[in-house]
Amino acid sequence: MSSRPRWVWYAAYGSNMAVERLRCYVQGGRAVGGVRTYPGCRERGMPGAARRVELPGRLYFAEQSWQWGGGMGFYEAGAGVVPARAYRVTVGQFSDIAAQEMYHPPGTDLDLTAVLATGRAELGPGRYETLLLVGEVEGEPMLTFTAPWSLAEARLNAPAAAYLRQLATGLAEAHGWGTGRIAAYLASRPGAAGHWSAASVTELLS
Repeated sequence: MSSRPRWVWYAAYGSNMAVERLRCYVQGGRAVGGVRTYPGCRERGMPGAARRVELPGRLYFAEQSWQWGGGMGFYEAGAGVVPARAYRVTVGQFSDIAAQEMYHPPGTDLDLTAVLATGRAELGPGRYETLLLVGEVEGEPMLTFTAPWSLAEARLNAPAAAYLRQLATGLAEAHGWGTGRIAAYLASRPGAAGHWSAASVTELLS
């Protein structure tokens, strides 16, 4: 695998599974239910290829989102299965998406040497400032970003309704899940469990 690829696959496990949500990061704009307007990427073309994927690990909700209120989705590699959606993007687009998630201005390509060599690179202490190599697609690296801490160390926090709707849209688009399966999955994730039930998520989505 090249240490200087032109293309990578961005594995989205949270709200960016939904295409219209990802569009805000790529072309700029504000997501439905959100409060933040994104500047977008230097390269405005939407990904030409996407596929559903499953990552080994767990999705959990923690911290406080400045966009939605409530907890944000984070990924911890390990046991379990996390449904996700992989988009084929240029390194520049991945860098700009990551920068916006990190609350940095887009415009500078990330150095992916460390993450491609070791599988992990902590760019800073922030919420989405840890890059992970989670596989490859057709010989091209598949990357995502998450928090540097573990689930055991996380400050769990229940997600807001608007955020859950975005995740539900992405799960339906990428994996074809129905409302019942989506509700059961989201309500069982750490941070949501005990605050959201499958019934309350189903009611939200209907």
